[in-house]
Amino acid sequence: MHAVVDCGGLGYHLQISLATYTALSNKTEVSVYCHLNINGNDFSLQLFGFATEEERDVFIKLISVSGVGPNTARMVLSGLNANEVRQMITAKDIDGFRRIKGIGQKTAERIIVDLHDKFSKGSEMIPDKIGVQGNNKRHEALAALTLLGLEKTRSEKILDKLLITHADIGLEELIKLALKQL
Repeated sequence: MHAVVDCGGLGYHLQISLATYTALSNKTEVSVYCHLNINGNDFSLQLFGFATEEERDVFIKLISVSGVGPNTARMVLSGLNANEVRQMITAKDIDGFRRIKGIGQKTAERIIVDLHDKFSKGSEMIPDKIGVQGNNKRHEALAALTLLGLEKTRSEKILDKLLITHADIGLEELIKLALKQL
């Protein structure tokens, strides 16, 4: 499944999941989170598009698992939403993954072993995090911190805490405070 997104007169062919297709259907203006995948064998480029940042993050974690390519990860996210994938991994539901086309016993086990700690640690929720997620200042500060080479998940947690306690903080001050805590 794919979508062609017109961005400033340039059309981008994006591989998308069924969930993203449903979210984008019948809309003329959309925001799409993208991931550029470079195939190491033939250096071909593929763009993958996602309706939510959470879906893209789960996709990136899935393709980090040995034996799980981008098309398999897209297939997982076509059958399950990002939250269901997280729940299956934390619950160590091997049979749930085996029901997805293209995933056998060994791949299902590898997904759970490789990602269990990442999703268990990332499942800590800050009470007001949902309100902070859409914050543009947060995204800009996170981009700056990751460009400096700092770990994304840790930076996200610190930024979320800072934005909850300092709601009216400026971008520069937010980055400075985050750097002090990292």
